[in-house]
Amino acid sequence: MDDDLLALREGCTRSLTGHGAWRPADLLATVPPGTAPDRYGDGGVVAELEAEVAQLLGVPAAVYLPSGVMAQQAALRVHAERRGRRTVVCHPESHLIRHEEQAFERLHGMLLRPAGNRYRLLLRADLDAVAEQPAALLVELPQRDLGGPMPPWDDLVAQVTWARERGAAAHLDGARLWEAAAGYDRTPAEIAGLFDTAYVSFYKGIGALAGCCLAGPADVVGEVREWRRRLGGTLFGLWPGAASALACLRRRLPLMPAYLARAREIAAAVRDLPGVTVVPDPPQTPMLHLLLRTTPEAFTAVARRLAADEGLWTWSQAAVTGDPGAVRVELPVGDATLALPVEEARAAVAALAGEA
Repeated sequence: MDDDLLALREGCTRSLTGHGAWRPADLLATVPPGTAPDRYGDGGVVAELEAEVAQLLGVPAAVYLPSGVMAQQAALRVHAERRGRRTVVCHPESHLIRHEEQAFERLHGMLLRPAGNRYRLLLRADLDAVAEQPAALLVELPQRDLGGPMPPWDDLVAQVTWARERGAAAHLDGARLWEAAAGYDRTPAEIAGLFDTAYVSFYKGIGALAGCCLAGPADVVGEVREWRRRLGGTLFGLWPGAASALACLRRRLPLMPAYLARAREIAAAVRDLPGVTVVPDPPQTPMLHLLLRTTPEAFTAVARRLAADEGLWTWSQAAVTGDPGAVRVELPVGDATLALPVEEARAAVAALAGEA
């Protein structure tokens, strides 16, 4: 983001997406005074967070790591080595495929096997095309790059059963598990309980500093803890991120149903606008994608105008699509979205789509 755009964002008093601008002072304020520090990941608020996450997910143990990339690579390697297999089955839009620079293959000598159509949700029927015996099946809930959809609960159970019948582990990419719990109207423990291991993020839906937990059986978590050190993640002090995560988790996890309700209100308010498509419609979790019939240049010009003239931050830019006349944006719903009247959200989306 260039300096001019940063200045525009700093001047905004309202935001359409998430919890608003990530200002350093606000993020640092999520670390409570009197936080007990850890030492190389042992004790203090890190141990407190790990215990609370394990309890929330209904599993024996959890370990805090500084990044989800590290957590999932470590967990999947543990599953693979225990089974003597190298392949992990996942959706073609999985984070491991799209956003990690082939780290799984280059660092761990393992293989990712895409299953299903990249533009569609992974369903149990898609797994029939996989003949080899994998080390693990990775399921992302919700499917972020598709707008946040989730499979029907019975289909999710069937996917996990497919993995177990083949001696494979079932791993949950639960970067947005907190949102998925609201969408399924189930507790995080009910969802995580289907899987052998689960990863959860703290900087996304709950808006804490960067960091995550990997949760599951104590022996698997113990091995992941060793991999954290091997991969350079056992820092001298992990307490700032852990303290922020604990505070934000306690404050925002109860708000997920309200975030979901607002996502559906916004979808209802904008779905009739010319040039606007809601994905998925209706939203299944407290996030959605919008397809807008406009160009990237026109979108950016309107976004800058809204920031400069109305003090409303929307997006710095839109993602291009295969259609040069359409762009895509992601709308995660958080505190800032709740504070913005739905009518103003509709007006902003209309303007960005070239209808105002």
